[in-house]
Amino acid sequence: MTMLPAAAFAAPPVLTASATRWSQADAMDAVLQDALAERRIVGATVIAAKNGEIVYERMAGLADREAGRAVAPDEIFRLASMTKAIVCVTALSLMDQGKISLDDPVTRWLPYFRPKLADGSEPVITVRHLMTHTAGLTYGFLEAADGPYHQLGVSDGLDASGLTLEENLKRLASAPLLFAPGTRWQYSLAIDVLGAVIEQAAGMTLPEAVKGLVTDPLGMASVRFTVPEGTVLAAPYGDASPEPARMTDPFSLNFGGSAIVYSPSRAFDATAYPAGGVGMVGTARDYLRFIEAMRAGGVGVLKPETAGAMTANAIGDLQISAGPGFGWGLGVSVLKDPVAAGLPLGAGSWNWAGVYGANFWVDPEAGLSVVALTNTGVYGMSGGFAKALRIAAYPA
Repeated sequence: MTMLPAAAFAAPPVLTASATRWSQADAMDAVLQDALAERRIVGATVIAAKNGEIVYERMAGLADREAGRAVAPDEIFRLASMTKAIVCVTALSLMDQGKISLDDPVTRWLPYFRPKLADGSEPVITVRHLMTHTAGLTYGFLEAADGPYHQLGVSDGLDASGLTLEENLKRLASAPLLFAPGTRWQYSLAIDVLGAVIEQAAGMTLPEAVKGLVTDPLGMASVRFTVPEGTVLAAPYGDASPEPARMTDPFSLNFGGSAIVYSPSRAFDATAYPAGGVGMVGTARDYLRFIEAMRAGGVGVLKPETAGAMTANAIGDLQISAGPGFGWGLGVSVLKDPVAAGLPLGAGSWNWAGVYGANFWVDPEAGLSVVALTNTGVYGMSGGFAKALRIAAYPA
């Protein structure tokens, strides 16, 4: 079957630079400078668009501290979990073509993926459960060091495991589910499973499907799963005192229930399986193109109603790890109650972040989209820097 080009829906938005200085530019600058002066982050690119115009773009600090190299305008960062939104949009594009349904059992596409509950029963896991993180799965770094994922050697997709995607998912399917699908929310490897579903439904590799359905239509040339050896990427750093430590390979950082194990060289390894949850790299400007297309109704990629479903709460009153006031859509966190969250963003804003130090948010009410890529995990993702940026982007 011939794949329908995603761009057939509409032309993607064209971002232009604003001719006037944004009112919040000084406040955003101050947040960046404070984080650098406090040696909490090493380098960053922050870019913001309001109603389709780029109103703010700053490169600050060092892309490579040891080499003294400043962050370049086209600096490529590791996106980690900001990959998830792109992979979910790839799946949604296939849904627009009628190739996948939210209610498809995962076993329709992956007959071997049959994890069981602790009592030995085998529940039905659907594509919807994967996209909403309600499948009963988790991440290894969120469990104790002696947990089942560690015992089975399940990769979180950030390390150099040497496994194929199918081998890793078979290990994952051998671990007991944490809960019956649909009854709780738990951040997880579900989008890696979704990546394997996409491969089967599209009849091509995940990188090929993402390229054909999302990144090529939107002109996101830098956003990919691996880059050729010798490509210049921002050097990665991990939280440490008195300043972030340059990541070795591997590099372990205490987080969640145990530790995140990073392998920065994975970005150059063409043989590494494509981790749909954490595996991509890219520039801030290209990622802005992506979220702006979604803010504008999925233009160039999705039908408007499909993009709307992605960014609307899809889990009812289930609680997520982002804290009070948040729900989850089909690939992103959704702000239901700004007061409960203690944020100035409008209700219906959506966002996510990545453990290499990246974060973004989109506020449809304000017409605002912001991407902040740092090379410092995890502070650039979830420390005071991310919240301070969100506050700085709005008038007091």
